[in-house]
Amino acid sequence: MILFGIFALFFALFVLWRHGRRFVAVTTVIFFWLLASGWLAKPLVDLAQPAPYRTPYDPAAPGAASFGARTAIVMLGGGTDVLPDGALVPQHDVYARIGLSAALQAGCLAAGGVCKVIASGGNPQHHSASEADTYAPWLLRAGIARENLVLENTSLTTWQNARNVAPIVHAQRADTIFVVTSAYHMARAMLDFERFGMHPVPAVSEVRHVRLGFWPRAGNLRNAETALHELIGIAQFHVYVLLGWF
Repeated sequence: MILFGIFALFFALFVLWRHGRRFVAVTTVIFFWLLASGWLAKPLVDLAQPAPYRTPYDPAAPGAASFGARTAIVMLGGGTDVLPDGALVPQHDVYARIGLSAALQAGCLAAGGVCKVIASGGNPQHHSASEADTYAPWLLRAGIARENLVLENTSLTTWQNARNVAPIVHAQRADTIFVVTSAYHMARAMLDFERFGMHPVPAVSEVRHVRLGFWPRAGNLRNAETALHELIGIAQFHVYVLLGWF
């Protein structure tokens, strides 16, 4: 929707600026070609997923964070898709989050700690069920026991994820918190969680990559849209903090 809004602005300028229509048309074509071919999409994606978050998290890697006596693994929602038969399933990026959450919990249990997985996500898309409720069967199939799974199914934004998860992890007296989400979402998630007094370990589930070239690619436009959404969210966070709204 962000790219559509930008295109609408170009179109409005084209209609209103009669003497500059050729310039507007050429600028529009160049702008969207740079996005679709990756040359403009890549710096946007790199801004959204800065260097510390460009490597998927490996719980078994040397230097990985150790698990505490009480560990909370917070998996953030990433949307749901409706299949042709009406079934509701996680969106593509969420499968990597589910896999990493299960791997983190397995490592935590092996270390002898108490480990809870908190799936956080409401129903911003107005589908038939919340994100957390939709993900639950997939998390259970990944090996997470029902008694170790907590569903937070009312959050509609990343800020609400952090706000609604905070009392859950405090009630559990968690001494170690992991936040599991995609690289492009991690910077905004960390800002929100730290704003609510939590200092989680960022566990990146997957990283977005832009393919550079001459020919336009739809995937680059999707990556640019995602990056712009996150960058606007980060800017909004800082503005709201200055205004005292966060």
